[in-house]
Amino acid sequence: MSSSLTAVEYESTVALLRGRRIQRVIYYPLMGGEDGCEVEDWDFGPWHQPTMGVELLTDDGARFSAVWGSSFEHYGLELFLEPMTAHLVAIGEPGGSAQVEVTDHLRWSGLIDRKLTRADIAWSEDCESGIRLPVAIRLCSRERTVWIAAGRPADRPPGEVYHLGTDDVMVIFTTEFAAKAGIPVTR
Repeated sequence: MSSSLTAVEYESTVALLRGRRIQRVIYYPLMGGEDGCEVEDWDFGPWHQPTMGVELLTDDGARFSAVWGSSFEHYGLELFLEPMTAHLVAIGEPGGSAQVEVTDHLRWSGLIDRKLTRADIAWSEDCESGIRLPVAIRLCSRERTVWIAAGRPADRPPGEVYHLGTDDVMVIFTTEFAAKAGIPVTR
């Protein structure tokens, strides 16, 4: 899915988002169905599941790709300063990923064209293995906080249990749901 990434590189890339304004958001959910062209459900109210990743385009023309990857010895959320095409193939092809523009989605409205006042990494530590895993990034403007995480629901249809550290991307729009999903939430 992605190339190897160090913690220092990751923290530096996330820091580059601070002070920028997101102008466009594109999701990359999977496609299925008989012909492989049916976009899987991704909007679940307080959270979205763009399984393969999220591309953020900023006011200065930069493209950031949030994808799941295993640079930290287990699946986690990774961020790169490059377009999604550097991480995905078969975009728009049957059985691949769809490209879904969500810039105008109500849940993103508090971040679009607003200065990002914070951008940081939610790390989770496995005490048994000692692995420090980036489970999510938190993006904040004065109006809104959004988490992009590596995770998914335990069941289909989604129920009450969620797993972090999977080969899926989730976007979470409320502090309550972020905590429910297991993201270390700080205010």
